[in-house]
Amino acid sequence: MAYHDTEWGKPLHEDGRLFEMLCLEGAQAGLSWITILRKRDNYRAAFDQFDAEKMARYGSDARTRLLSNPGIVRNRLKVDAFIGNARAYLQVRAKSSFDDYIWQFSGGKVLRRRPLHLGDIAQTSTQSEAMSKDLKRRGFRFVGSTICYAFMQAVGIVDEHQRYCWAGAPARGA
Repeated sequence: MAYHDTEWGKPLHEDGRLFEMLCLEGAQAGLSWITILRKRDNYRAAFDQFDAEKMARYGSDARTRLLSNPGIVRNRLKVDAFIGNARAYLQVRAKSSFDDYIWQFSGGKVLRRRPLHLGDIAQTSTQSEAMSKDLKRRGFRFVGSTICYAFMQAVGIVDEHQRYCWAGAPARGA
């Protein structure tokens, strides 16, 4: 509940935090978000606070260390994806901010979709399809359309709070 009330769906524009959230959403694949959320501090410690420059230099010793860390999900494919995603992230950052890159898929705007019922919440969108395709082209992994859509929701690109949820209500005067 605290995550929903203070983080989820709030527009995020800081490159490093966007990278962290993209990694964590990928870690969620096949699991529940609460599982990853409960391990988030462990992930931060294990992956040098998601410092992409450090992560991109991880070699076999770091990989072995990560795969033996009980505080994170010890999935070889996901650990390798984090390392590869750090390298791909740095390539994007060499050309522009990651913030500009990620938010381009919504035209730089919050996409408001206020469903009435939980069952009306989408799993993908044309924007998440485009994001997924472009991320994959750039070498990112664990970035399918459903993961990208969940990421877009988490970082506030998509506001999909239910219609009567206080957290999605526009500010007074807005």
